[in-house]
Amino acid sequence: MTDNISFEQAFKRLEAILEKMNSAALPLEEALSLYEEADRLVAFCSKQLQSAEKKVQVLIKNRQNDLLLDENERPQMQAYEIR
Repeated sequence: MTDNISFEQAFKRLEAILEKMNSAALPLEEALSLYEEADRLVAFCSKQLQSAEKKVQVLIKNRQNDLLLDENERPQMQAYEIR
C-alpha cells in the first residue's frame, strides 16, 4: 500500500481511515483491515519523518559543523542552563 506514495498522500489516507473508524459502526473484518492499513501508514509516515529529520541534521551539521550524534545516530542532547 505504501509503495510509490508520498508522505502527504499516506497522511491523508490515514486521516480518512481514522475518520471512518471513529464515525461508523464497522463490521469486525473491515475494522481490522482498516486498522492494519493504518498501522502500515503510521510506520511509513514515521520512517519518512525520521529520514527528513536526519537530512535536516546533516544540513545543520554542514552549516555549523558541530552536530554530535550518539550511538543511535540521534543528536546528543545537552541540558539547557538558565543564567
